[in-house]
Amino acid sequence: MEDATLKARIEALYRGIAAMPDIEPAEIPKLDLYMDQVITLFESVLEPTKRHPEDKLLTKTMINNYTKDKLLLPAKNKKYSPEHIIQMTLIYHLKQSLSISDIKALFQGTLHQEDVDGWKVYEQFLRMKQEQAPLLERAVAAQTEAVATTGESQAFTLLAVLTFIHQANTYKRLAEKLIDDLDRRTAKDKDKNKKSS
Repeated sequence: MEDATLKARIEALYRGIAAMPDIEPAEIPKLDLYMDQVITLFESVLEPTKRHPEDKLLTKTMINNYTKDKLLLPAKNKKYSPEHIIQMTLIYHLKQSLSISDIKALFQGTLHQEDVDGWKVYEQFLRMKQEQAPLLERAVAAQTEAVATTGESQAFTLLAVLTFIHQANTYKRLAEKLIDDLDRRTAKDKDKNKKSS
């Protein structure tokens, strides 16, 4: 495969990824849902995001573990509110790169605070994601162009993957450092509150 074809393939793959759906706030029912209904919502909307058809996006075990780990508030009468669904959607996005313990630390310092509105955060995240799509597409094209000088399709593929993984790891480490910083600040605030009590 010549480099021009591989470059076009990478750019087409990116456009496919960028077009993958999210659960839009309007798709979240305003009434409480049973666990099976929540799972069905995730599977029906996010099915195109699966890497393999057999992958599970959300399971009963996952939901129970999120509750046990205090990422998610317990269901009321076995039903999950729209706020629960927003939290599960945020967890879905975050767990693609972060550990559950990192997500827990992030939520304790942000989403579980009274002054943080999960709906507004999620809506703003979706807007920002859409606004950043053209920037990411240009970055993918630029990175693909930069590694296209190898002349061999196997070397080109390896170099492209290494370049994309490096960028992904850089962003992941930055997110982890932000969570660590938040965790330290949250711990300091707890210590201050204990001392002043």
